[in-house]
Amino acid sequence: MNYYIIAGEASGDLHGSNLMHALKERDSEASFRCWGGDLMQQAGGELVKHYRDLAFMGFWEVIVNLKTIFANLRFCEKDLRTTKPDVLILIDYPGFNLRMAEFAKRNGIRVFYYISPQLWAWKSSRVKTIQQCVERMFVILPFEQDFYNKYDYPVDFVGHPLLDVISPGKEISARSKFLQKNNLPNKPVVALLPGSRKQEIRIMLQKMVEVAPSFPEYQFVVAGAPSIEPDFYASVIGEKSIPVVFKQTYDLLGHAEASLVTSGTATLEAALVGTPEVVCYHGNALSFFIARQIVHVPFISLVNLIMEREVVKELIQHLLTKESLVAELKRLLDPGIREKMKKEFGELALKLGGSGASDRTAALMIQYLMDK
Repeated sequence: MNYYIIAGEASGDLHGSNLMHALKERDSEASFRCWGGDLMQQAGGELVKHYRDLAFMGFWEVIVNLKTIFANLRFCEKDLRTTKPDVLILIDYPGFNLRMAEFAKRNGIRVFYYISPQLWAWKSSRVKTIQQCVERMFVILPFEQDFYNKYDYPVDFVGHPLLDVISPGKEISARSKFLQKNNLPNKPVVALLPGSRKQEIRIMLQKMVEVAPSFPEYQFVVAGAPSIEPDFYASVIGEKSIPVVFKQTYDLLGHAEASLVTSGTATLEAALVGTPEVVCYHGNALSFFIARQIVHVPFISLVNLIMEREVVKELIQHLLTKESLVAELKRLLDPGIREKMKKEFGELALKLGGSGASDRTAALMIQYLMDK
């Protein structure tokens, strides 16, 4: 079968690539055309657009990039008409993907959605679009099934695909090898995960590195996003002696005493590895104001949303200051606090349904495709 997959950011690239591997195990003639990243390309997909050219963070940022966004939409519509895939698989990225779902439905292309947009947080009105245009929805968070049931729209809960990548107790490289490979001294580590897009990295990393001088006995190490060049990190970090490591995020988290993490999928990654964390977010003031008017959830981190209580501290917008970060990091480095948080991370993994999400999703997709 011919699969057309659209993912608009780094996490979608990861989960899309694992889904592609699982689909190929069941469909020996599978071919993939995709919008995503390096991982989806390495999995055998013909890469149409890279997510680094697609991701715009915040309401204001979307407005100023509307010309590019509409050009991408028109390009994708033309490409779908030309290639006529057997199925369009959409991965999160709702602003773009829901428009593509409508277009595909009008043009007789079957539509599956893997990793639901967070409609339970805002714009629940978009459920109607999904009901009308999406043939099957595959959700990865346990409470999403109940959310869609309220609208009489049956979905498949497949578990979280991060557990295919980070199973609890996952083996990581030896600490000595990790330090030697990256020319790091034998000092305790604090991991910095500032995001995957230049816009957020520029803002978040500047705030994160400010706390380093308050912890001279620790070394701060940045997890570099694979799509971002080292020179960009150097321009943000400036004169501070803070190294950046690439393609070693889980090893870095595994050897870190604590982590400062930008809100997003990375908060869940740190939790599943078992690394105590502070969740950070600071964006454009106008975008944040608009978001507060329309987003109705008690937390912004997936960890707290899934656990339905505050497990990790969230420092958002005006609360994200050097002083608050220093205070929270000091708290995290207390052994008693660390152990309590790690125990709660174990509960989180159980709630997410265990490993095998990619495999379950691929099996269901092929079953549904064969049934019609």
